[in-house]
Amino acid sequence: MKTSAMLKKFKLTQTDFEKIKAATEKAESATTGEVRVAITAESAHYAFWELLAAICAAAFVFAAALPFAEQLRNAYGRISWSEYAWSLPALYGLICLAAVIIAFYIFNIPALDKIIIPRAVRSANVSRRAFRFFAESGVYATSEHSGILIFVSCMEKEVRIIADIGISKKISHDLWQLISDELASDIKAGNATQGFINAIEKCGSLLAENFPARTENPNELPDGLVILEDAEWY
Repeated sequence: MKTSAMLKKFKLTQTDFEKIKAATEKAESATTGEVRVAITAESAHYAFWELLAAICAAAFVFAAALPFAEQLRNAYGRISWSEYAWSLPALYGLICLAAVIIAFYIFNIPALDKIIIPRAVRSANVSRRAFRFFAESGVYATSEHSGILIFVSCMEKEVRIIADIGISKKISHDLWQLISDELASDIKAGNATQGFINAIEKCGSLLAENFPARTENPNELPDGLVILEDAEWY
């Protein structure tokens, strides 16, 4: 899935980005904690699974074409002056190759990706990509270890909220799961922007209770929604 398609699906405009950034700034003003928000079109490239499905489709086409060997031989004879021993195997090879190429492109459609890629694989890739950004963006390195990452992967339709160790000691993981589920529901209902804002506000409230703002409250991480355009190869 391309980033442009993801933004269109989420109905995100520049105004929406500004609203999400403002919500982040407001939430962080009441806490020493930090909230980072990121989205990605997909958490990994799934070429292996798409190719595997395409090969399986080609095998089915090959099996389906076997009973028609005589008809294919006759059809070849009508268009060729001479017949060779390898002509029929070559014809079957071309049919299978065409089936692989066509099926591979068909299985690149996101709706079909979710069918051919095992759910466990998709879920693991989302978690892996979320933790990777958690480390790369420095959410893990705030002064009080009070950073939170809200991560959404569009193709897999999954949400992750990752809290640093300082927060995990004080706040139950179940609360983050509830916020994740609500955000996923809002996105599914077509209310992505408001869903992000609600999630940020709830995370900010939990942070404010456990990490209230002090006189000096530096902003340790950039605010706003980040779009991740790269993906791991698996």
